[in-house]
Amino acid sequence: MSQRDWIEKDFYRELGVSSEATADEIKKSYRKLARELHPDANPGDAKAEARFKAVSEAYGVLSDPAKRKQYDEARRLFAGGGGFPGSGGFGSGGFDVNDLFGRAAQGTGGGGLGDLLGGLFNRRGGASPGSATRPRRGEDVETDVRIDFTEAVQGATVPLRLSSPAACTTCNGSGAKPGTTPHTCATCSGSGLVTRSQGAFAFSEPCRDCRGTGKIIDDPCPECGGDGVSTRTRTLTVRIPSGVDDGQRIRLAGQGEPGRNGGPNGDLFVRVHVNPHSVFGRQGNDLTLTAPMTFPELALGTTLTVPTLDGKVTLKVPAGTSSGRVLRARGKGITKRDGTAGDLLITLEVAVPNNLSSEARKALQAYADVTTDHDPRGDLNALLEGR
Repeated sequence: MSQRDWIEKDFYRELGVSSEATADEIKKSYRKLARELHPDANPGDAKAEARFKAVSEAYGVLSDPAKRKQYDEARRLFAGGGGFPGSGGFGSGGFDVNDLFGRAAQGTGGGGLGDLLGGLFNRRGGASPGSATRPRRGEDVETDVRIDFTEAVQGATVPLRLSSPAACTTCNGSGAKPGTTPHTCATCSGSGLVTRSQGAFAFSEPCRDCRGTGKIIDDPCPECGGDGVSTRTRTLTVRIPSGVDDGQRIRLAGQGEPGRNGGPNGDLFVRVHVNPHSVFGRQGNDLTLTAPMTFPELALGTTLTVPTLDGKVTLKVPAGTSSGRVLRARGKGITKRDGTAGDLLITLEVAVPNNLSSEARKALQAYADVTTDHDPRGDLNALLEGR
């Protein structure tokens, strides 16, 4: 992508946010659009795929604070205080932005506008234009996966389909048409920079002929257009460790975007979303559940059997147990990475029947008659009476 193409794009509009949007607002908008436009959700829809690429590109710039700052400065510079692009902007009145990038900045000690903007047109993790021929690390990529509660507790292996930039398989990342080889740029001798004098000063700027890469591609690859990178769909197998939390990120080293000029690949970060369980809850490495109990079971005591994620466990409920008491089944929670396990916490809760038979009502009334001396709200009544 040329520098002009990069600047002319309105990344805020692509993500549907204002230029004053916070980082969280940008991330929220990107995730929403990425889910809606993902190729897996829109098979065969070329327009959705193109929008997905545009949204991903915009997020790659606006999610990086340094790069966003540089982008905003460039927008203000070229807008001339108005909209972007501004009236009489790119290509109007004979104005050529490519000439502007090639000229030295008059009256300053710096080079042309390409030097003035520094690394604005590099990808995250890349080098400055003056070091374009050096190896550059690829960008990190983030995606989301949703798993069941049981899979989060016990661990799972899940397939993950990604549509993301990767080394072009047609040219193996060289950017040249198969059967051809890029050759060293004669203008800059492969350095990616040209130096010229202006009065008492010498200025270095990216080579126009090779665009700072140090190489000339006579026959670009038809798949990637000479960029060496193309968007493709791939399937990975991701191991979800046991005990993963909702919202936790898992790092897959080297599975992000490909590096440039022999640089290492970026990493892939998989954010895990856990579906809630219908019975179990979670507190750290402990599992929780609520066990409904009858009043006689709590008053007289009983033996309680409850499920676990891998079977069942039986506990003794002592006579006179209050509703809300928590029993602990040790070792029946989530197994930690060091091999130790959390516990299962069972909250006992008295269940009041909605309807009573006449016999049950008579029995309860008889119980109430013989327990009139017991006042469960004695402390509250004392406060009411001012004692």
